[in-house]
Amino acid sequence: MTTTTLAHPPVVSADTWLAERKALLADEKALTKQRDRVNAQRRRLPMVKLEKTYRFDGPNGETTLLDLFEGRRQLLVYHFMFDPAWENGCSGCTGLVNAIGDISLLYDRDTTLALVSRAPLAKLNAYKARHQWTLPWVSSFGSDFNYDFHATLDESVAPVQYNYRDQEELANKQEQHFMTGESHGMSVFFRIEHEVFHTYSTYARGCENLTNAYSLLDITPYGRQQDFEDSPAGWPQRPTYG
Repeated sequence: MTTTTLAHPPVVSADTWLAERKALLADEKALTKQRDRVNAQRRRLPMVKLEKTYRFDGPNGETTLLDLFEGRRQLLVYHFMFDPAWENGCSGCTGLVNAIGDISLLYDRDTTLALVSRAPLAKLNAYKARHQWTLPWVSSFGSDFNYDFHATLDESVAPVQYNYRDQEELANKQEQHFMTGESHGMSVFFRIEHEVFHTYSTYARGCENLTNAYSLLDITPYGRQQDFEDSPAGWPQRPTYG
């Protein structure tokens, strides 16, 4: 075998590999069952009726949160990081949206997916056209929406909270990058006639299920190549948040 300095998994016999693969399979099956249990628990999470009528700037003028359902029962909102002062959207959010494939299965299950950002609609439309996206994308500029759902953090507007941690908890966890400005997240809403309810929100790594790209990387030797991962010494890694 050619000698190389390239970081790589150890090379073993087929029998040794099979034994270790079976051991990993047992853990994978346990993880699948645990994920099913968590999903079942999430489906039983109660919901909160929204008392505000959130209004957005959309391609057809003023749009409400109820309008974003497009007549369906459930609404997924991805809080796309795009500050009003920025000329471009967040590169991480862009990568996630770029990786979204055919979502017709959502429509078959009475569910809509939309993007919401604070940047003015003109900037969103230009960025959307550049990337040839077709998902609904509206501007929440001038609305409380981002602040109420903790996707924009500004203590002068609302108490700082991200991923269910307040400002003190974020500081203690040395997560100062989550204490100000734009952040990404996913919020889920349910509609009963004209009443809208908030059922769920998730942030940080909780949003990675928006795309299969991370799941695909998870089964490669190098993984996601991010510094939060427990990888062997020498594996390529880059900052998870930077």
